[in-house]
Amino acid sequence: MSVASIEQVAREAFARRDTAGGALARDAELITRTARDMAVRFRRGGKLVVFGSGGAGTDAAHVAVEFMHPVIVGKPALPALALSNDAATVSAVGTDDGMAEVFAHQVRHWADPGDIALGISRDGGSPAVRQGLAAAHDLDLLTVALTGAHHADRTDHADRAGPMTRADHVIAVASTDPAVVKEIHVTTYHLMWELVHVFLEQGGEALT
Repeated sequence: MSVASIEQVAREAFARRDTAGGALARDAELITRTARDMAVRFRRGGKLVVFGSGGAGTDAAHVAVEFMHPVIVGKPALPALALSNDAATVSAVGTDDGMAEVFAHQVRHWADPGDIALGISRDGGSPAVRQGLAAAHDLDLLTVALTGAHHADRTDHADRAGPMTRADHVIAVASTDPAVVKEIHVTTYHLMWELVHVFLEQGGEALT
């Protein structure tokens, strides 16, 4: 393959990211509403419970540490835990009850109604993430889903979300490319973290 051909591949890769990033910017209102609802729960003493299967499990851990130990000096720590971090519990529940139950089981035993559940799935197809969100919904947690495009030829946000639409807030990346989805997810939860702190700092009418 020639240098020119490789450069074309690079341009196409950037274009895929530009398209998904532009769609994320258009979802600014949704992300802001999500962050506001999360801030309300944190202010009332709630915690964030995050989970994801496979590579999304590393995103769950990333989200939890961002909230628990902010890298920006002066920002308060907010309670958060990643359910995918506990390999012993995940493997025990998976062995006895099936892998689809690994997050739902933990949600039922760790979470309180005032908490927030954030489920991450690249394509919305993870049974464990879906059942974890369903368990959280049944317990009256605020539920947030990060997913990717379900139908590549559709741009409607609900269609993009696929089977994750039971969550209170569904943020679906406009891409089926797993690398792009993961990259946009990182940007999304960084934005959510930032906006949660903005709402908490403003307080007052912003959280009523």
